[in-house]
Amino acid sequence: MICVKIAESMSSSSQVFYPGSLEFITGTSHWASSKSQVSACSVEPETPQEVGNIIRELASTRTPFAVKGGGHSLNPGFSSTPGVHISLRRMNDIVIHEDSKTVDIGAGLTWTDVYAYLVPRGINVVGARLGKVGVAGFTLGGGYSWKTSQYGLAVDNVVGYELVLPSGQVKVVTEKDEDLWFALKGGFNNYGIVTKFTFKFHNQTDIWAASLNFVGDLMEDAKAAFAKFLTREHDHKGAQQAQFIYINGTVVMSLSLFYDGPEPPEGLYDELLQLSTLSRSIFKGSFTDFITGTFLPTFPRGYFDGIPMVRFTQPVIEAHANESKFWGEALSKYDENVVVVYTFDQYEPGFLTHGGPSAYPPDRSRAFLTSNIFVGWSKESVDKLVEDAVRSSRATLIAAGINDGQDLKNAVRYPNYALFGTAVEEMYGEHVGRLREIRKKYDPFDIMGLAGGWKI
Repeated sequence: MICVKIAESMSSSSQVFYPGSLEFITGTSHWASSKSQVSACSVEPETPQEVGNIIRELASTRTPFAVKGGGHSLNPGFSSTPGVHISLRRMNDIVIHEDSKTVDIGAGLTWTDVYAYLVPRGINVVGARLGKVGVAGFTLGGGYSWKTSQYGLAVDNVVGYELVLPSGQVKVVTEKDEDLWFALKGGFNNYGIVTKFTFKFHNQTDIWAASLNFVGDLMEDAKAAFAKFLTREHDHKGAQQAQFIYINGTVVMSLSLFYDGPEPPEGLYDELLQLSTLSRSIFKGSFTDFITGTFLPTFPRGYFDGIPMVRFTQPVIEAHANESKFWGEALSKYDENVVVVYTFDQYEPGFLTHGGPSAYPPDRSRAFLTSNIFVGWSKESVDKLVEDAVRSSRATLIAAGINDGQDLKNAVRYPNYALFGTAVEEMYGEHVGRLREIRKKYDPFDIMGLAGGWKI
């Protein structure tokens, strides 16, 4: 049995677990439990060399496998398998290099782990807005952040990868490795298993944030005010996120304002803070406390999908609000626990200029903003209905953008949001050919094709 062979090849510091054990459940669990599968075993290597040994064993038997960092993907089979499940959670070291202003971050960590270690030391990196998201998948898919207007995407801030190639060889990839350097910036696990990232770090002070919530007529005023706010360029230390949330028969507009400093400059958010709200809260304190205080409910089942936009105008914002209400009401007829959330983020002009050529985004001269559809529900019988609803809603919002005069032809989709079944050409554009050539060079026997995820 392959699991026994792997166990025999591993040191005492790494382990293999089987169904029924608590360690197995922990290692294979996901944010949405419907995305977990019962694997033959769960393997937890502690070194990249042991990851290499595991890959060799899997390759020799052509055994399907999965690689899981944080387990936040909602696409079925992307980080789960009925074969051998590789959990990276023992790849959990963080090492700061003051001389180069870089930090090594293990691929098995979540962003809560990273922020909790770095922020008390007065430094930080470009990471996820939600602490429970894993470092690996977020970074390998591009990585939009509260700090994107200042520093770009997560991939723009990585200066090195520790990569276990499909051959089992361990390689440190830097900008000198032109092809792998390009491919790993958005190309996920197509080129091997990344066990460590080296990020540039920057200084971190306390931050300021506000949460404003609106319903009914209050929401009408908020939509108009936010649309007006988005027509102007603002301080790049600021970031804004809007959500339309359908829950328990009601649509709530939630507006999150962020400033990467103790106080926003006078006038930055005044017009939004003057709005009448259902409720509001102001946060001043550490970045870590802000992130860990962001509530992220779990759902038995869930899907994401992303929609590229050039800009969020009032008609486009109205379309998001309408879709939230329409699909919330429609789906709740079949599952009373349905929650529907439409989220969109604003970044300041030039946010893609912080990085060079990368798998994603394929064209840095065209900067697309991204909105995100999320549906959470409980009944397995509703799965196909939700999938169809998400795809239909995405088409409706694309049409709204086109009707708004936006050029969305060949608009690329963000891989970390895209729903399963999305063609890789829609995410990587003209780069698909080059990415396939690189994969053929480093994975001629299609070993990584045995794992889930976007396959280029």
